[in-house]
Amino acid sequence: MLLAFDTSTAACTAALFDTDGKCVACKDEMIGRGHAERLVPMIAEMLDGRTPDSVLVGVGPGSFTGIRVGIAAAHGFAIGWSAKLAGMSSLALLAASAPSDVDVATAMLGGHSELFVQQFDMAIRPDTALLNLRPAEAAAAISSCRVIGPGAAALVEARGWGEAIEAWPSAANAFRLPLVLRQFPADPVYARAPDAQVRSAA
Repeated sequence: MLLAFDTSTAACTAALFDTDGKCVACKDEMIGRGHAERLVPMIAEMLDGRTPDSVLVGVGPGSFTGIRVGIAAAHGFAIGWSAKLAGMSSLALLAASAPSDVDVATAMLGGHSELFVQQFDMAIRPDTALLNLRPAEAAAAISSCRVIGPGAAALVEARGWGEAIEAWPSAANAFRLPLVLRQFPADPVYARAPDAQVRSAA
């Protein structure tokens, strides 16, 4: 069985899949902050005594704290269960929440009033690089009419046209992602440097 989860946004989302890739259990909770307190109990409730042999974690971009909480938990689960561990693109997981009839752009809120954005085709293959831009710059870089995510309204407003869909990643969509987008190392993808810098040794 495979456990997939993502904590890159205000949503805390987890899903359990059988060996055929069928989702057999899932939980999606809007918690804002507090992933560190809620994630492990939520997963324990969902597993109900079952032990996955693979773990798939959203690696970002998104909330610095949320990403770190999720990845730390994933490493802990992998060690405790002797499970395989991999990462998945949080923006691709968000794109997987949209209807698959047209291409879609994803937009997450970043720091300093910026957006994390990326555009995907109908098969959820990247059409652009992962970008971290101010809304006006993102508006110029993204051509998809449909924009999904917590930052969708900001991008569409800056551009003056298009469809904004407010949504958050759901781990239940993990197997909609192309294999390459769920075979990342389980390391953070921040898309920009953190505000706090570690001091170098004197």
